[in-house]
Amino acid sequence: MSFSDTDSSSHGGATEYKTFRQICRDRLLYEMLGSAKTGDSKSTWKVLIMDKVTVKVMSHSCKMADITDQGVSLVEDLFRRRQPLPSMDAIYFIQPSKENVIMFLSDMSGREPLYKKAFVFFSSPIPKEFVNHIKSDTSVLPRICALREMNLEYFPIDNQAFITDHERALQELFGDVENPRKFDACLNVMANRIATVFASLKELPFVRYRAAKALDESTTKKICELVPTKLAAAVWNCISKYKSTIPNFPQTETCELLILNRSVDQIAPVIHEWTYDAMCHDLLDMDGNKYVHEVPSKTGGQIERKEVLMEDHDLIWLELRHAHIADASERLHEKMTNFVSKNKAAQMQQSGRDGSELSTRDLQKMVQALPQYTEQVDKISLHVEIAGKINRIIREMGLRELGQLEQDLVFGDAGAKDVINFLRTKQDATPENKLRLMIIYASVYPEKFEGDKASMLMQLAKLSHEDMKVVNNMQLLAGSSDNKKTTGSFSLKFNAQKTKQAARKDRTGEEEMWQLSRFYPMIEELIENLSKGELTKNEYSCMNEPSPTVQGGSQRGTQSASVHPSQTSGPHSMRSRRTANWARSHHSDDGYSSDSSVRFASTDFKKMGQRIFVFIIGGATRSELRVCHKLTTKLRREVILGSSSIDNPCEYITKLKLLSERDLSLDGLRV
Repeated sequence: MSFSDTDSSSHGGATEYKTFRQICRDRLLYEMLGSAKTGDSKSTWKVLIMDKVTVKVMSHSCKMADITDQGVSLVEDLFRRRQPLPSMDAIYFIQPSKENVIMFLSDMSGREPLYKKAFVFFSSPIPKEFVNHIKSDTSVLPRICALREMNLEYFPIDNQAFITDHERALQELFGDVENPRKFDACLNVMANRIATVFASLKELPFVRYRAAKALDESTTKKICELVPTKLAAAVWNCISKYKSTIPNFPQTETCELLILNRSVDQIAPVIHEWTYDAMCHDLLDMDGNKYVHEVPSKTGGQIERKEVLMEDHDLIWLELRHAHIADASERLHEKMTNFVSKNKAAQMQQSGRDGSELSTRDLQKMVQALPQYTEQVDKISLHVEIAGKINRIIREMGLRELGQLEQDLVFGDAGAKDVINFLRTKQDATPENKLRLMIIYASVYPEKFEGDKASMLMQLAKLSHEDMKVVNNMQLLAGSSDNKKTTGSFSLKFNAQKTKQAARKDRTGEEEMWQLSRFYPMIEELIENLSKGELTKNEYSCMNEPSPTVQGGSQRGTQSASVHPSQTSGPHSMRSRRTANWARSHHSDDGYSSDSSVRFASTDFKKMGQRIFVFIIGGATRSELRVCHKLTTKLRREVILGSSSIDNPCEYITKLKLLSERDLSLDGLRV
């Protein structure tokens, strides 16, 4: 019997560099399930038993076929009644809770245990009293082949992103509810799960966090301001213990972690983001990464509904997800055209037409009629359908004009008159879109929501009192206020910097290739400043302050992780105008190959510098995920986004509504 974490490490000169998600998958499949293929049990099938949390951890990283390949023939729920299988060994992947330990001992104790032998893996550190409790059962002890801490209790949602699965984090940590028990429970579990990321990757981070501000001695710090500080302390407390409990855990810092709360950018969650990925999750009725579409029956019967996953195994999705929707649409048309031009049968069909230019829909139908219709072309056809649906919704809802106003507001090119004119002339705009506009307006121009001004604006927008709560609740996420007494009963002074209406200027060397690609989330500047060592200490403190000689060093290979400051310059403002390279046109050399954005997935990562982790308390956005991918290429450092959840705009607004409510369910409230 062994009681330890794995000895492997994700960094080190000669070892193969693996991406964040690869490490998680490999640890589960090979270090956990694979380690049970030893001795007498090497060739036998096993049962895998998990609880409600660990089954989600597993499903976010591995497919059932992967699990089966490791010798697992049956997956069971720890708390469901299970059939005794005394001739089979069992693998337990469970949380180290009292209830789980009791259930495990119940399974394996006595004269007739449910299983022959048990390999036990805990998702996070197990308290000593539970270990002693297990060891004290003399009937169970000889049946345990392994007893280990996997330290893997986070949920990878992307090659460079994970969540801690705290859908109610906003309400429990920032809500206007005095419930210290829920606050502490949420914070501690979140910290523990974040810490297991670093235990799993064998990384020791500099733990930085957005510091609470008190403008003067009379200003009291709100509890919401202290959330990043408290979380950083709890994370560091967990991680510092790993130095002595996990074999080969680094003793000096190997990466950077920056902890922020959602108030750092209240615009990113609601503004219309014009990339393919963001538009899919914003405008389509998707369940996570699952999209349901209708396909003709192969037998000529009724239309069939088919579920597809928008994930990394789909190379077209991988190529286009961070492209501007207009760029994605053009490239899909290009793929269809290239396929037709390379196929003789398709060319014959085309020559039979009147010579008019074919639309993407015509090309799609033509390709589907070919005998060479393959799974890859099926993928192209699917994305043509999705892009077409998104473009239709954009036209029908008038989103281009709204999107232009949103971005003009953010960059200081629009004001009250523009907002009022939009609300008066666009009466058919949906309540959700008008509310999103109001949130952006309140973030940029908080003084416009003082006193009765807020009510007048909401009346003009024909929004309800419930909708007004959302704008009011933004204050609960904000920090200390610098406003003096106001005559109104409500004021939105989020912080001094955001009330400044600074000029927005283009950054030298950046051009705008696509309309509405101007916006970028605030974490882009923060990550770049972190990489250059330019975060101000009074705003961003560090739990384990680095020495000047350590900052920016690399633990991978010989290449330094320090990054030279960008050659571009410009006045600092709430949003400096910039255009991301993801909006530039890319040319694919064949009908359906993936371009450089896909090929980067297999780039030589050994030359990468130290990892950068950014954790956002209260939910992250698709635009922030996109920025992490972009900066990984730009900085040559793998940037990993973590959050309590990842939300589309509708989900985020729903959570904002709940901030001032008591004990309401997310399922019972929708925008």
